[in-house]
This record gives sequence, C-alpha cells and structure tokens, in this order.
Amino acid sequence: MEVQSDRVMALTEWEERWNQGRTGFHQSHVHRMLKNNIDKILCGRQQIRFFFPLCGKAVDMKWLADMGHIVVGVEYSEKGIKLFFEEQGLQYQEEPVPTIPGAKVFKSSDGKISIYQCDLYKFSSAIEGQFDGIWDRGSLVAINPCDRPKYATLIKSLMKKDCRYLLDTLEYNPELHQGPPFFVPEEAVKSLYGEACDIELLQAEDGFEERHKAWGIDSLLEKVYLLTLKAN
Repeated sequence: MEVQSDRVMALTEWEERWNQGRTGFHQSHVHRMLKNNIDKILCGRQQIRFFFPLCGKAVDMKWLADMGHIVVGVEYSEKGIKLFFEEQGLQYQEEPVPTIPGAKVFKSSDGKISIYQCDLYKFSSAIEGQFDGIWDRGSLVAINPCDRPKYATLIKSLMKKDCRYLLDTLEYNPELHQGPPFFVPEEAVKSLYGEACDIELLQAEDGFEERHKAWGIDSLLEKVYLLTLKAN
C-alpha cells in the first residue's frame, strides 16, 4: 500500500468518469462472488436489509430486491444513480435528505431500493439505521488509501450485531498501476477490521482480464472475505 498511499482522487474526478462513460468498473451481470456466497450472508434469513457503499449502478441491487430484500446504497454520481433506475426499468422518486445539506435520496416506487446521492462520509446510521448485510464490491478498493481508517469506522458503525459483511478486494503489483482500483492486501483488511471483526477468506480467484493489460499489470487476484462482528 505504501506505493499508492499518496494517491488521492477527488469526488469530482469520479463524477467526471461517469459523465464521460469511463465506468469500466461496472459489471452488466450479478457479481459471481456475490452469487457464490449469498447463502453465507443470508444464513436462511428473509427480507434482510443490505447496504451497498459506492454502489454505482450495480445490477446486484435489483437482484437482491427481487429476492425480497431491502437495499440501501450510497453513490456520489447522480448520473450513475439515474442510469441504474432507467436501465433496470424501475420507477423512482427523488427526495431531499434534511440531515445532509445538498443530498438527495432516490427511492424505487416499491420502496425496496433507496440510493443516497452524497459524500459517503456524510452518511451514517442516524439516517438509515444499521444493516443485516453489506456487499462491498468496488468500494474499499476505490476510496483513497489515506481514507481507509475513516471508511472502516463508518462501515463498522453500520453493522448490526449479526451483520454479515462481504468484502471484495483486489491484489496486484501496486508498483505497476497507481489505482484506482487500489491494491488491498489481506494485511490491510486485518489491520482495518481485525480488532472488531472475525475475518474469513471465502474465495480467491484469478481476476485478470484482457482489459487489465491497459493498467500495465499482468496478474490480478480477486478475494472475497466474510466479516462478522466479534461477540463482546
């Protein structure tokens, strides 16, 4: 991480990527590692509440809502949020968020999906309570490395006692690509969450694709962890 530790992206840069259609991080299908491990999050529970940090227009949200779950996402790009609802054919309404000046929440007509358009760090459990499940795909790897402690503190504050947090990370040679997405080794996960959470590596797969050659790398390992709060 030291190699990338001074890399900082402003929120406006992310918005610019959406406006320019530079969203190579988006997947048009439900993430295979979420599908593979969904039972580890649900544990037989029905109609649970999921949190999606930096959700973009992830189709995973609609997939979970169709199963009967409630989904709450946070995304800075208004364009990304509107594209999600339009591409999924969902009616929605916009409302201001009184507790976050300038923020809006976009809600599907059936009430199953709510996406907050705001700075992630202005979101809190005071707004939507705590969650039963979290799917972190493309969020921890996207935030500025210097913000990771602040990010982990927020995520832990959003976890119910029995919350099951699925975390997707990427490992590659950080000297070859400045990010984002950033290199997040297992040691970083343990450093951020190990004191409060039990951490289980569920899956590790070769995630290298042709498009990654443009990053200047020649290998990419994708890992998914399950994090649960330790019993006090």
